[in-house]
Amino acid sequence: FLYSGTYLFVGAPKVGKSFFMSQLSYHVAKGLPLWNNTVHKSTVLYLALEDTYGRLQKRLSDMFGVDGADNLYLATKSDFLGKGLIEQLEAFIEKNPDTRLVIIDTLQKVKQLGVDYSYSADYDSVTKLKAFADKYHICLLLVHHTRKMESDDCFDMISGTNGLLGAADGAFVIQKRKRTELEATMDVTGRDQQDMRYKMSFDPERHLWNLVETETELWKEPPNPLLEAINAFLTVQNPEWRGTATELLELLPDLGLNLIPSSLTKKLNVANGELRIKYGILLETKRSHERQIHLKRISDD
Repeated sequence: FLYSGTYLFVGAPKVGKSFFMSQLSYHVAKGLPLWNNTVHKSTVLYLALEDTYGRLQKRLSDMFGVDGADNLYLATKSDFLGKGLIEQLEAFIEKNPDTRLVIIDTLQKVKQLGVDYSYSADYDSVTKLKAFADKYHICLLLVHHTRKMESDDCFDMISGTNGLLGAADGAFVIQKRKRTELEATMDVTGRDQQDMRYKMSFDPERHLWNLVETETELWKEPPNPLLEAINAFLTVQNPEWRGTATELLELLPDLGLNLIPSSLTKKLNVANGELRIKYGILLETKRSHERQIHLKRISDD
């Protein structure tokens, strides 16, 4: 369920993200199985930057009673990214080398005020955090919000630019059909894991998310027409291609997806893991006047 790397955990305000972060933190700190997953006990740092200690204490008490976890560390304040946050996280890891999970709730709380919201700024923010997570081989969860505009692809609803997901190792998106409902779905995508969908229900008395059903999306859903087209486009004779999203759309005119270049880039970033694992195609993007796309077939090894 959780891999080493940096992941976005995304949902609308008040959908229950922080309840799930508290639940996840406690289970990892105590080594308690979560749903159908064995949990490896480790130290957890949870930066609950939109909460108070009193609210956190009440939430954990309602969820788990008085049985505390000595290796679950909570903080309600931190420095900003680029202004001491990474140094604070590294100092914590040095004192607690068995740490395997760090949660920042929310990403917006550690971004400096006045920083622009361009692709490059979003990409740079997550890249800095990813470098920290990769250095210490931990899982770093960045809690974030969805935008209000609906989309058929839940990962297109991540607030901000493509740079956030482009730099991250994957994302979790939690959604409800109505805010008052107790049922929700959580879609997961990542570079090193198979895409999944979890159906969940919320226990309003204990504030816990319970698993109802697990779906393996790659197995159940029909082939992605975009990835199928790219797979057919990269032949044995021509296993590599470089160019812009605009140029790629011109070479794939029969998709019928009504995509614009920026949407194509986002969809490719989201499907990066599937493109590599299922089709054996490596995707790289590089920023220039117009974002450059590099597609290359990789060996079976």
